[in-house]
Amino acid sequence: MAGSGRRQRVAVAGASGLIGSHVVELATAAGHEVVPLSRNHGVDLTRPQGLSDRLSGVDAIIDVTRPATMDEGAATDFFTTVAVNLGRAARQAGVPRTVVLSIVGIEQGQDFPWYRVTLAHERAVREHAPGVRVLRATQFHEFPGQVLQRSGDGDTARIMDMPTQPVASAEVAAVLLEMATADEGGDRQIAGPSPEQLVDLVTRWCELRGDDVQVLPVPATPQVGAGSALPGPDVERRGPDWWTWAQASGRP
Repeated sequence: MAGSGRRQRVAVAGASGLIGSHVVELATAAGHEVVPLSRNHGVDLTRPQGLSDRLSGVDAIIDVTRPATMDEGAATDFFTTVAVNLGRAARQAGVPRTVVLSIVGIEQGQDFPWYRVTLAHERAVREHAPGVRVLRATQFHEFPGQVLQRSGDGDTARIMDMPTQPVASAEVAAVLLEMATADEGGDRQIAGPSPEQLVDLVTRWCELRGDDVQVLPVPATPQVGAGSALPGPDVERRGPDWWTWAQASGRP
């Protein structure tokens, strides 16, 4: 789905994060005016003051916010608060549409806390924001490195044994921008081209970087271990496979 072709004013909530920074770069290169919304840009989305003024004249909001914590309760509170504040401010400012990032297979993975958190975010945005369009994506190519960073303990890392089909974060950002700047459209789903095992990806990432880390598989939750994170046959596939991306990105 292509954008409308006209220059638009796009607000990016979470502009300094992994996906948000890609969106800002792509939108700027395409000639759009970007309104960044993040703490790094002096905006605290958990506080409503001044948000509607910042959204004046905005054509679309792209919500790729992420909390600083993985704790389920605190993360859910963050997402709900941000969704309410952004949604109310958007309506006050007359913003016609909101695009929010979510996860492929989210309803089927509700035995995993982060999927419960993200579904709560998606539902809160649908309830409070104007003109909602949801992009559900599989895990990003950066996911194995992120998991390793969180799970490493000296020279060992305990990694959840789960299937995944990671997608390039730049592709996710491109689709978000397409959805935000298109006059018409609905929800979409995207995935990378190839199914993988997370344990294998973390092991290969360590080898590629020369990290002397023993990767130890641990059981995933039943739904995630059974493949709830994998895309269905009708989900759009985009971008390079994980190994192609890793060879270009992973060497020190």
